[in-house]
Amino acid sequence: MKYADSGVNIDAATRALARSKEAVKSTWDHRVRNEIGAFGGLYQPDPDGPLLVASVDGVGTKVMIARMAGVYDTVGQDLVNHCVDDILVQGAEPLFFLDYFATSRLQEDVLPAVIGGFAKACRENGCALLGGETAEMPGVYGAGEFDLAGTIVGRVLPEHVIDGRAIRPGDRIWGLPSTGLHTNGYSLARAVLLEKTGFTVADRPAELQGASVGEALLAVHRSYLGDLRAVWSACGREAVHGLAHITGGGFTDNIPRVLPGGLTAVIDPTAWPVPPIFTLIAARGGVDPAEMHRVFNMGIGMVVFAPAGLALDTAAGIAALPIGEVREGSVPVELGFR
Repeated sequence: MKYADSGVNIDAATRALARSKEAVKSTWDHRVRNEIGAFGGLYQPDPDGPLLVASVDGVGTKVMIARMAGVYDTVGQDLVNHCVDDILVQGAEPLFFLDYFATSRLQEDVLPAVIGGFAKACRENGCALLGGETAEMPGVYGAGEFDLAGTIVGRVLPEHVIDGRAIRPGDRIWGLPSTGLHTNGYSLARAVLLEKTGFTVADRPAELQGASVGEALLAVHRSYLGDLRAVWSACGREAVHGLAHITGGGFTDNIPRVLPGGLTAVIDPTAWPVPPIFTLIAARGGVDPAEMHRVFNMGIGMVVFAPAGLALDTAAGIAALPIGEVREGSVPVELGFR
């Protein structure tokens, strides 16, 4: 199976966004400090002050798994942590978060659980849950259906902005482990596990080593803020040459967003243990390795580019794995199985 078989076409979305670039850029002035395609938007209100970094996202069809399992607090945590990681890629730390909750008809036991998840993750990341919007839209959503979106705003000093320009040949590539699918690839995961294979969220296939399908799919998206703070504290800000949050588009589409031209990120997919949920999806869906690494994070949620002589795991005391290196080349990402 391919992602497009589940109704999601990454290439079509990329083409549509490319056609929208000029409309977006027509609204910009000198205060906008990034290019289209960055993980977060950089805006400098005062030329002598810090930059604001903003990002907006959702959790995709993971909300359908939450509804099937009757577990609603974890998707709130997912959304906050995903947004934190998106602005972290540019060196920013979060200030505040805003949420949007839309549903067919408000269920009084669902909304407090979701908001409780937002609040938990905001506390853990040190940002304020400033407010939000709740919308009831019968006719747009079916009975019991809901969707989430969130916006985060953070701050970074100009000298601390990470934009990938420091990445050079010889840099070591480190991977920070994920907790599972995080917030991407759920349409394909559902098509394989729930539709094609016929599992329910309560089933416990042997491949998941004791976890249920629902538990594996609802594992909370990890925030990497603590890990990067540890690196900056132990090694200095200059130790991080670039960061890529492995979200929709996997390794293939996210690493090029921060990699300068003329360089290739050579990744060894055998350098880390792949969580069982990914091997289960690949096996039951007949999904080939290239497609898996474009749709899913495959167990690596954040990629860190650092100087060749720096061992992030021992220097900063974090669970980081060496997964590749930067070389000169014309292809942005080279995966070992190719």
